[in-house]
Formats: sequence, structure tokens, C-alpha cells
Amino acid sequence: MARTMNWHSPGRKAVAQALDFIGELYAIEADIRDNQLDREQCLKQRLTQSKPRVDQFFAWCHEQSQRTDLVNSNPLAKALTYVRNHQEQLQVYLSDPDVPIDTNHLERALRVIPMGRKNWLFCWTEVGAQQVGIIQSLLTTCRLQGINPYTYLVDVLMRIDLHPASEVLDLTPRVWKDKFADNPLKSDLAMVRQ
Repeated sequence: MARTMNWHSPGRKAVAQALDFIGELYAIEADIRDNQLDREQCLKQRLTQSKPRVDQFFAWCHEQSQRTDLVNSNPLAKALTYVRNHQEQLQVYLSDPDVPIDTNHLERALRVIPMGRKNWLFCWTEVGAQQVGIIQSLLTTCRLQGINPYTYLVDVLMRIDLHPASEVLDLTPRVWKDKFADNPLKSDLAMVRQ
């Protein structure tokens, strides 16, 4: 049976208020997405509409954290502590139009790793497990960039011998997409199949 939080404790009304603040911020993001605003328009809308609400939210959180009826084990108290400790990180999306409001897309993309946890038991060594983690992270980054991981890996493995070590950043998926994705190197095997 799933564990449920007891929001009937002190703070139930405050939880509803917090969710209202957060809902308003997500509504602004939905408007940006639905109207397909470019980077400049997105930044402007976030600064004019989201930032004042974010500032209100943090002021509200500070006010709530001063309450004497919330014990540290209360879920609201824990959430307020999280917000206080991560205030700077939670505001990054306001100044960069390429940063989404949350990391849900990353969590979905990385879900394959815990799903395969039993498979990783057979990596035999800690070093092997770290290598699997690196490969999974690289494949996830490719997918997030809209790159076919197979095409990327073939190109990079063929290119790495000739590529200057000082320009290794060019071989990361995001930069590779801009520089090499239009004309990737292909293996001899792929050419035989054509």
C-alpha cells in the first residue's frame, strides 16, 4: 500500500497556497510553450510574469518557515527547508530561456537506469558499473539532444583518432550535433548494408 502524507496536520491551508503559487508558474510556462515563444520572448515573459510570482513565493516560504506550529518532521516544514536550501538553483530558469522550470524530462530519460538495476549487478566490478553509468548517461544525453545514439557513437569512435585532444568538447553530444550531425562518419559495415 502506498504511503500517504498526512496533510491534515498544521499547514494544510499553506500547502494549498504553495500549490497555487507553483500552479501559476507552470501556467506561465504552458503559455510560453503553447505560443512557441522564441528565446528572447520567453526570457521577457519569465522576467515580467514569473519572476514577481517567484519572489512572492520565496517571501511566502520565508514567512511560513517562521511558524512555531510546524515541527521539523512535518512534510511542509521539510519542503520549506528544501526551498530555502535550493533557492538559487530553483531560480536558474528565470535567467536562461533554455532551462526548463523543472527536471522532469531528465528524470524520465534516466528512468531506464533504475529499471535495469538488476542487470547492473552483473557488471562484476565497481569500475564496470561506473562505465555502464557513463554509457547510460551518454545515451540519455544523445536522446535529449535528438541524436540517434548509434550514429553518434559510430561517428565519434571513427573521428576520435583524428580529432585534436584540445578540442574534445566538440565530441560531446550537444556540440557534436551542431558541428558533425549533418554529415556523420559511417562505418564500413554501414556502407556495405546500403
